[in-house]
Amino acid sequence: MSQRRILVIEDNRDNMTLIVDLLQSMGHEVIQARDGVQGVAGAQEEVPDLILMDLSLPKMDGWTATGQIKADPALNHIPIIALTAHAMAGDREKALAAGCDDYLTKPINFAEFTKKLARYLGE
Repeated sequence: MSQRRILVIEDNRDNMTLIVDLLQSMGHEVIQARDGVQGVAGAQEEVPDLILMDLSLPKMDGWTATGQIKADPALNHIPIIALTAHAMAGDREKALAAGCDDYLTKPINFAEFTKKLARYLGE
């Protein structure tokens, strides 16, 4: 995969470290946000190629942050993948209804993670 700019919105420090290390090892530039408010601001300021969105976030949850990003005509083209521990029946549908383009559960399955990255980064 060629280098892309990926915004990771994740409040858990360990999860953030894992995801950032993984993406950087793949050659991507990573922008970090620790809550939904920072995530929306980061999307507006950086206009990344892809967003990985935790759904349980402080200040503004991931469903709301996704809705705000997708409502912005300058940002609504950016694919958003929900990356969440919400893995109960209906959670995937709720994330997609909020505007996420796809859904991955934690813990991360590396093969599925890289496959979805390639799909949304056009590689």
